[in-house]
Amino acid sequence: MTGKLSNGFGAPNGLRKVLKVGIIGLGEIAQISHIQVLNNLSEYYQITYLCDASRQALEHCGKKATGGTPKTTSDPKELITSPDVDVVLLSNVNAFHPSHAILSLQHNKYVLVEKPLALNYRDLDGIISAEKTSEAKVFVGYQRRYAESFLDALKEVGDMDKIEYIRVRDIIGPNHAFVNQSGIYPKKFTDFQEEATADMKATEEEMVKTALVQEYGVKATPQSMSIFRILTGLGVHDLSALREMVGMPTEVLGASLQWPIWNVLFQYQGFPVMYESGIIDVPIFDAHLEIYSKEKIVRVNYDTPYVKGLPVTMTIQERIDGAKGDGFQERTIRKTYEDPFTLEFLEFHHCATHRTSPKTSALDAREDLDLIKIIMQAGQF
Repeated sequence: MTGKLSNGFGAPNGLRKVLKVGIIGLGEIAQISHIQVLNNLSEYYQITYLCDASRQALEHCGKKATGGTPKTTSDPKELITSPDVDVVLLSNVNAFHPSHAILSLQHNKYVLVEKPLALNYRDLDGIISAEKTSEAKVFVGYQRRYAESFLDALKEVGDMDKIEYIRVRDIIGPNHAFVNQSGIYPKKFTDFQEEATADMKATEEEMVKTALVQEYGVKATPQSMSIFRILTGLGVHDLSALREMVGMPTEVLGASLQWPIWNVLFQYQGFPVMYESGIIDVPIFDAHLEIYSKEKIVRVNYDTPYVKGLPVTMTIQERIDGAKGDGFQERTIRKTYEDPFTLEFLEFHHCATHRTSPKTSALDAREDLDLIKIIMQAGQF
């Protein structure tokens, strides 16, 4: 090994470091996607530690990990501080994302946090502060922004002379419609202590009310809290992708924040953006980001992430010269079947082994709270 540089985890250049990953939170997304993806990426990761409040979940998921039997615990600190963990994956409830992310940073461990990173500025700024004194970074799980087609669309839109209009749509069916047909057969467990569950719910509610009342100046009603939770859950996928594509809007022209379908009209410099989203009973996944110019329309098409291998595609519609005048061309591009979760974890590995900051950083996630703030303030509650 003499004379060879290290990648930061003790592996010489040319040899890929297999990162030992600890997972906190073994619910639906961990069972449907994360454990499977990490198992498939066995040249990059090995699941070495699992943490959950449910002993039944630990027993069930412990059997799913490949490459060795992971240790299990109900104590997040035990997992985070263990020398058997290089990086941490937080897929637990929102109430614990800030505290567990900060603890990971305090122990200089890169941490991938499922969205939302935090529900209010207070907690998010605490994470950003902890990151400044850490050797590690936070990686927020906005997997749609790592899709190959989304990256290609960024280039296509960058070549447009002028954007005229953007539509962001995310109207989908209930999760169980896709989960039940995923072929993974996740299980739900109920062996939780009632006191711990009550404390978790109280913590989450306090976080939501802090955002709405103290930071946004919005009344905390059942309707406003429900819409806020869905915007910080489902909505940030769309809002985060929109931000990377064209930045922040100048204002919100109007918002209809109703259940089960809501929409927001943003004004940008020179063009409007319509964001429409909702959850209905029809088992569809109509999620796309569509950018219009006079000469070209670029659309990124997403399918459910709960069924592995469904591709993200890009559709381009444009005017072309025809023999008798203007012609029309439509192209659908699928560069890969690699799903966004796989691509996200590959990028997380690169960041952790090269000690770099991801584009989906804690500071980046703060702008989602900025967007949600102006949306909630535009709503009528």
